[in-house]
Amino acid sequence: MGDGKYTRGLADFARSLAAATWGTSFFVRRTLEHGSMFKTKEALIPYLLLVAAMAGGLIWHESENVPGLGRTVTSGKVEVGGPFTLTDQDGKTRSSGDFRGKYQLIYFGYSYCPDVCPTTLGVISQALDQMGADGRRIVPLFITIDPERDTPAILKQYMSAFGPRFVGFTGSVSQITAVEKEYRVYAKKQPLDKNNPKGGYGLDHSSVIYLMGPDGRLVTFYDELIAPDALAKDLKAKI
Repeated sequence: MGDGKYTRGLADFARSLAAATWGTSFFVRRTLEHGSMFKTKEALIPYLLLVAAMAGGLIWHESENVPGLGRTVTSGKVEVGGPFTLTDQDGKTRSSGDFRGKYQLIYFGYSYCPDVCPTTLGVISQALDQMGADGRRIVPLFITIDPERDTPAILKQYMSAFGPRFVGFTGSVSQITAVEKEYRVYAKKQPLDKNNPKGGYGLDHSSVIYLMGPDGRLVTFYDELIAPDALAKDLKAKI
């Protein structure tokens, strides 16, 4: 009888883990096929780390349902996210603690980004609009990866294109670097003219939408290829 319970629990766990990892591996394959934001292999690293975080959380959760499995798990969830103190688009110092008690959709990008960033922020804005009253339970946060150019004044103008609910953040280079590390963000300057490395630049970066819970912990994440209606539907199911 005990063996049967163990076998059924292990089978359920295996199916859950396979579904989680297959979905993310499918996203990686699809993104590569579409030639999306990945200009370098390093930009894939945050996605792989997020897969580890979600799979680690699944193992931690399912260990309670599979007899004996819990004894083999020596660590808990891979942490994604953490406390931060930055400057918003109005020049006010604010911290991650200001948003406790609410869900947050966090996206890292920069105002000079030509395509992926504004498109993704537009998707977030449309999804929250589609959610109606439920959308007010989520605060969308935009954190720049280009603090040298994205001043509060620049962010204020940039964020106005996506609606008043968005909060944009900038800070010192060291502050932004610290937050990028907490969220496993990849960002690297790329000169627009390789013969003039001190001239203009763009940024090669990962493009992930993080859904953080009211307790500040990662709930799930989305790639920038998601459609507004699909994002709205999944957010409603998650919050």
